[in-house]
Amino acid sequence: MIESPADSVNRHLSLVRRASSGYHRSMRKLVVLLIVIAVLAGATWAIAGRLGGPAITITAPARFVGSSTPLEATIDAAADRVSSLRVTIEQDGRTMDIAPAIAAEATAGGGPRVKVTGTIGPSTAPGLKSGPAKLTVTAAHPVLFGLRHNASTVSRDVQVRLERPRVSVVSSHHFVNLGGTEAIVYRVSPNDVQSGVVVGDLEYPGFPASGAHVEGVPAIADPGLRIAFFALRWDQKLDTPMRLFARDEAGNSVQADFEHQTFPKPQKQSRIELDDRFLSRVIPAILAGTTEVKPDGTLIDQFVVVNGELRRKNAALIGSFAASTSPEMLWQGQVFHPYTNSAAEAAFADHRTYVYQGKEVDHQVHLGFDLASYANTPIVAANRGVVLYAAELGIYGNAVIIDHGMGIQSLYGHLSSIGVQPGATVEKGQEIGKSGMTGMAGGDHLHFTMLVNGQMVTPVEWWDAHWIEDRIVRKLREAR
Repeated sequence: MIESPADSVNRHLSLVRRASSGYHRSMRKLVVLLIVIAVLAGATWAIAGRLGGPAITITAPARFVGSSTPLEATIDAAADRVSSLRVTIEQDGRTMDIAPAIAAEATAGGGPRVKVTGTIGPSTAPGLKSGPAKLTVTAAHPVLFGLRHNASTVSRDVQVRLERPRVSVVSSHHFVNLGGTEAIVYRVSPNDVQSGVVVGDLEYPGFPASGAHVEGVPAIADPGLRIAFFALRWDQKLDTPMRLFARDEAGNSVQADFEHQTFPKPQKQSRIELDDRFLSRVIPAILAGTTEVKPDGTLIDQFVVVNGELRRKNAALIGSFAASTSPEMLWQGQVFHPYTNSAAEAAFADHRTYVYQGKEVDHQVHLGFDLASYANTPIVAANRGVVLYAAELGIYGNAVIIDHGMGIQSLYGHLSSIGVQPGATVEKGQEIGKSGMTGMAGGDHLHFTMLVNGQMVTPVEWWDAHWIEDRIVRKLREAR
C-alpha cells in the first residue's frame, strides 16, 4: 500500500513528538537529579559545618600576664591534623600576633593534637602595656575530605602587669637563734601579691598585719602592711641568706635584704639504749596503726624503718597542716603555756644515737621537748587556736595539732587519750587530752613542739613573755 504524502507527514510528526517527549522526560530527570545532588551537597556541607572546629584549651596564663609569662594551649583536631592556628593578644583595639613562629611550626607537623608553648610579654608582643587585655587562640581543621576547614576560637580576659612588686622593711632588730623563730613587719605593693621571707630555700608566707590581734595594741588598718614569722632551722647554717620576697601571678618578683643577726645554740648529743622489751612494746603497736611503712625482718630491723622512714613521713604530714593555717593571729599575743609543772626529759634538736646490743643502729634528731610529770597528766592547749588534727600519728602516738594562726602551730604527742575534735576552737589552758606513752615513747610524758609554716622550732622562745613582747608585740606596736 502506497503511503500518501499526508500520512507520511503525520507519521514523521508523530515520531518527532515521541522523541521530543522522551527528551523532555530525560531533561526533567536530569534536573531532578541535579537538584537532589545539590540538596545533598548542601546538606553535607551544612552538616560538615556543624561538626565545628578543633577543641581548644588554654592552660596558661590563667589570669595575669607579666614581662615573660608562659603560654600553654592544646588544640585537638577531630580530623587528622590542625590546618591553621593563630594566637593573638588584643589591647586597646590593637591585635598582636604573639606566636606566629609557634603556629607555623605546629601546623607544619600535621598531627591531630598541637601543643602550643611559648611566652607572652613585650618581647613577643611589642607595644604590650599594663592593663586589661584579651588572649585569643583560633584554630581550624579540614573536614569533608579537605573541601572545608572548620575553625573555633577561645578567648580569655587577662590582666597585664609589667611592673615588679615593691617590698620594704618596717620593723627593726631581727635576731634569730639557730632552731628558733623571728618576726618581721614589712610593706608590700600591690596588696594582692604573694610575699614573705625566704630563708635559704624555705619560704615563710606573710599575712596582713590587720589580722594581728594583740591585746593592748590598736588594730592596723594599712592594707599594705604584712607580718611574717620565719625560722632558722636547726640544720641550717648561721649565714643562710634571709630576704623578703614578693611575687605576683604574672611571674614578676622582687627580693629585698633586711638587717638581721643569727646566734648559735648548742645541740645536745645523747645515746639511747634499746632493748627487746621496749621494741616488742612499741613497734607492733605503731605498725598496727599505720599503712605508710611495712618493714620486714627482726624487731630491730623494723625499728630502723619506723624511726627513719616513718618519722620522715610523719614530719611531712605535720608540715602539710601549714596550708590550713588561719590568716589571723588567734593567740592574741599571749605567752604560750610553759608547762612549769613538768620536768624536761629531752630538749629540742637532741642528736640521738640509738644503740642495740652494743651496736649503733640509727641516728635521728629529736625535734621537740619531752615533758614528764605523773602518769595521765591532763595536757592543756598551749594557747588559743583551732584543732587541726586529733588522732594517731605514727611515732608520735595519739597526737593533737593546734593552729594558732599566721603559720604558728603546736604539736602534742604520746597522749594516752584525746579530748578534742578537729575543727574545735580551744582556749589557752583548756584540757585537750592526757599524757601517755603511745608511739615511740619510753615512758609516760608529753612530746611538745612548735611549728612555723610546718618547720619544727624550739618552744622555749614561745614560753618567754619577754621574747613575745620584744620580737613580736613591739614590732606591731611600732608599725601601728
